[in-house]
Amino acid sequence: MKINSIISFFLCLSLCMACDEKKSGPGGLYEEWPWTEQQPVPDEPETPDQPEDPDTPVENAEWTVVSNAYGDLPEYIVIKKSPSKLQAKSAIAFIAEVDLSKASFEVWGINAPTLEGSDEPLQTPSQVYEAQGKPSVVINAGYFYTDSGKSYSSSLEVSKGTLLSPNINYASKDEFKIYYPTRAAFIEHKDGTYEVCWTYWKSSTMHYIYDIPADNSWNIDPLKAPDASFPCKARKFEAWNAIGGSPVLIKGGEIRNTYQEELIEIGATGNAPRTAIGITADKKLVLFVCEGRNMTEGVPGYTTGEVAQILLDYGCTDAINLDGGGSTLMLVNGKEVLKPSDGHQRAVASCVYIK
Repeated sequence: MKINSIISFFLCLSLCMACDEKKSGPGGLYEEWPWTEQQPVPDEPETPDQPEDPDTPVENAEWTVVSNAYGDLPEYIVIKKSPSKLQAKSAIAFIAEVDLSKASFEVWGINAPTLEGSDEPLQTPSQVYEAQGKPSVVINAGYFYTDSGKSYSSSLEVSKGTLLSPNINYASKDEFKIYYPTRAAFIEHKDGTYEVCWTYWKSSTMHYIYDIPADNSWNIDPLKAPDASFPCKARKFEAWNAIGGSPVLIKGGEIRNTYQEELIEIGATGNAPRTAIGITADKKLVLFVCEGRNMTEGVPGYTTGEVAQILLDYGCTDAINLDGGGSTLMLVNGKEVLKPSDGHQRAVASCVYIK
């Protein structure tokens, strides 16, 4: 992106990119909120003998299969609802679990491969659902903003080998001190393997994958821009499908939660609705969403650290955080599974979906 656009970029980014703020797109992109007060009917009975005290956490409670509440689904997709308590908080959370031996994820995103923006409009998840042939599951994905009538993705988007957008390659709290963070990516490679990593894009010929993040912090001066040997020996970027976000939550079976190194302003330590994507040791794709901001009374949402622990407990070995707040949404056969905190669907720049 050109330097002379940095000032307007950061003014817009401060309003639009953080999951604490509403993201506005071109007029008329928000849909009416179709939510009705209806709880999914589980396929199996809820765990018996729950504590009577609603403030008492349910330890080791199981996620409940609720696939039947959403109509016919392919046999490789299972929808699960969380127990009433996660991390000692009241929870409304859902996971779509996908058997990666039989299917994988796909990505819709605006086409902005050089960080110069796109004339394509943002889309609500329901619009993506209709446009992509009514896939079984749709979730919101990467970060984004709008400026001067253009749509900008701040997160990696790769669809069937085509780079639609790289992860954004700089960050600042003003127009003077510019940082160069590596950002989270969830990648399906062309050979069918999956990984969580950090990436940095300089140009079409200098796009890198790293096993560790650049050790940035707002409390120190900017580090040099990542390259083929910094912050570690890089690999050339390659992907069949990929989605970016921030931060990395889990890598190699360990919680990382690198929001400080990634310089991401998303209220990581506060409660919010969250969206995440991960993979288990037995090659199950995990799409996670949780409600928050008391859209259901007493359900505050989670920090990124708590989401990392939830997904680790579930069995994820690798996971990244995606855009949250008012963007958080999952559709199963076109039905919302939770209440979006804007009170309606937010138009976004990318979605992950499962056919």
